[in-house]
Amino acid sequence: MVDPEVLERIAVRRAELDGLEEQMVKQLDQVRAERDELAAAERVLARMSEQIAGERAVVAPASAQVGGRAALLVPHRSDSVDEAALPGDYRRILAIVRAAGGPVQVRAVGEELGLQAEVRGKLEPLRAKLVKLADRGWLHKRGDGKFTARL
Repeated sequence: MVDPEVLERIAVRRAELDGLEEQMVKQLDQVRAERDELAAAERVLARMSEQIAGERAVVAPASAQVGGRAALLVPHRSDSVDEAALPGDYRRILAIVRAAGGPVQVRAVGEELGLQAEVRGKLEPLRAKLVKLADRGWLHKRGDGKFTARL
């Protein structure tokens, strides 16, 4: 015959193990959910990193090889860099904007350069150059799309 005390101990231990198993299942579910969240975060981070890298590549200043070294075609304006560092067409644009004495539209600069200002496609490359000069600190682009010279 089996001792009732032993059967009771077995039943108590089984109940303890069932409770422990239940806790471990809950904890395992939490671990798996957190791991899934981390995997999703990694995918989002990877996509964002690719997007940021693509944007930086687009925004990266244009450079050329000069003497075997990379040099900006349109350098950032600073105390150590003067207008002579700009390519000739950019110097002409800068001179036209300065001579205007106030805010100037892309169309007016284009007319001064002898471009066909009535043809929109002819002005877009000029607009890009004006924006590049503004991005590098040589000009100021106003909210209304006009440009002024920086002092």
